[in-house]
Amino acid sequence: MITEKILETESGNIHYWITDNIESDNQTLFFLHGLTADHNLFRGQIEYFSEEYNVIAWDAPAHGASRPYKEFSYEKAALAVKQILIDNKIKEAVLIGQSLGGYIAQSVIKRYPDIVSMFISIDSTPFGEKYYSKSDRWWLDQIEWMSKLYPLKSLKKAIAKQATCTERSYQNMLSILEPYEKNELCHLMAVCYSGFLKDNCDLNITCPILLIVGTKDRLGKVMQYNREWSETIGVKITWIENAAHNSNDDEPEKVNEAIERFIENT
Repeated sequence: MITEKILETESGNIHYWITDNIESDNQTLFFLHGLTADHNLFRGQIEYFSEEYNVIAWDAPAHGASRPYKEFSYEKAALAVKQILIDNKIKEAVLIGQSLGGYIAQSVIKRYPDIVSMFISIDSTPFGEKYYSKSDRWWLDQIEWMSKLYPLKSLKKAIAKQATCTERSYQNMLSILEPYEKNELCHLMAVCYSGFLKDNCDLNITCPILLIVGTKDRLGKVMQYNREWSETIGVKITWIENAAHNSNDDEPEKVNEAIERFIENT
């Protein structure tokens, strides 16, 4: 069974879902969703892994039920991850971050490496100054005004369509986006991207890493960044066939198999 809990902070309440009766002998998997999404992005993982693992999935600060939230930052998000583990008497966790969630996971590793046993990146991109050109940084700074050019309904459809390649996953993402008003949605994207640029640094990750990428992920330069990341750290990419940016929702069984195999063999 999964129970909803709340972490109270000065910036706002952070909602998360955690398996009942945490077993100290079991590994803990902490699922961190992508930008504008919420914990429902991991519905195919929560149900599957909660039978044998301690599972935590949150609505990140300023996302989903964790709204309103004042002044999102990666530093505050990383501290919240740490506090959730402390509150539930968990010493370390496998951080599984999709897109934005991968940034937050790396932000945790940057500050609190001892609480991270493994890092699984799903369609995310690496921390590291060398990966992002001046042009990349400039475009990320234009997100808010550019996204405001779209009518809200069209913007939500565009976000969902770009992130998915199955009808089921597309409809799930549309449902997740439904509560956002236009200004909130555009600002959220802006502060998360600009915050990444500020928090980004050269990061030496010493825990085991799994890189998962959908073969149909066409969001920005995700594929290019992952190929460069893979070459730099010497970790092969696990490609998920017939999956886009939300590969864990497009092809949950394939992603679950990859995660399970990695954890059991590490």
